[in-house]
Amino acid sequence: MRVALDVMGTDRGPGEIVAGAVMAAEAGFEVVLVGDENDIRPMLRQTGADLDIVHAPDVIEMHEDPTRALRKKPDSSVVTAARLVRSGEAEAMVSAGSTGAAMAAATILIGRISGVLRPAIATIIPTSDHPVTLIDAGANTDVRPQHLAQFAVMGSLVAEIICGIESPRIGLLNIGKERAKGRELERSAYGLLEAAAVNFVGNVEGSDIVGDVADVFVTDGFTGNVALKTLEGTAIFAVAMVQAALARLPLHELPGVEGAVADVEETLNSEQYGGAHLVGTRGGVVIGHGSSSRVAIFNAVRLATGGVKGGLVERLEQEFGSS
Repeated sequence: MRVALDVMGTDRGPGEIVAGAVMAAEAGFEVVLVGDENDIRPMLRQTGADLDIVHAPDVIEMHEDPTRALRKKPDSSVVTAARLVRSGEAEAMVSAGSTGAAMAAATILIGRISGVLRPAIATIIPTSDHPVTLIDAGANTDVRPQHLAQFAVMGSLVAEIICGIESPRIGLLNIGKERAKGRELERSAYGLLEAAAVNFVGNVEGSDIVGDVADVFVTDGFTGNVALKTLEGTAIFAVAMVQAALARLPLHELPGVEGAVADVEETLNSEQYGGAHLVGTRGGVVIGHGSSSRVAIFNAVRLATGGVKGGLVERLEQEFGSS
């Protein structure tokens, strides 16, 4: 299971990505580093690891227009990683650089699965009970009801294959649970989801994401991204508030409480998945955060490998090829 790892264009620089790749290699994952070999080789030499490098001298920066940059920089790291997947030299790619560039490279170079209208980002969110999947988390800001119906199918497969949930419950993210709630988009999508071959449980609200109401939350990319960032910010704020409260406790009361807080912090840590699957393309694609740490990169490689082993792309091809 060879994963092409885009080393360039991240907030923390290539050193952190290389360190994550070395961690992944030590755990038995096969990783090929894609980027400027002049930068990567000395970093890799310092670790003592021996990983393959595919030289890609150009970098698509966060501020660049993705589609235009793909044409101007055909030898960029993200384009080269996508080419490796297209040619079969890698089964999946991971990029923590420009999200727009990664999506464009995957969609244009790797290509969409036949029958998929639009690829979508499926983000796994940890909760106290079980992980939930949010789709779309930012790939498509403007959608039609038919897109949401397809997102439900794609999200259901992600929850089944990656999270191990049998017959995952699908909820349509809305401003209320009643069928008539929401915009025309949600009202029209409701009927399509009822008719789809998924375990649809109806409308769900934002507060249900951390509950036990649904396993997959379906929405447009604008709403999904806002919901995701709000959840991440709230989790960070809550942990910081608890830690501040602990600092005011007498020392003899701290050991047990600190351990419990650490367990909660670990459960809510978004880096345990390292990225999100871009589902709907003809190869495995995981998109990480621009500020990904080495731990996040390690987990992103693991997530990508899990999708390949679970046959995520093949299952999607079967599903949409028969629809």
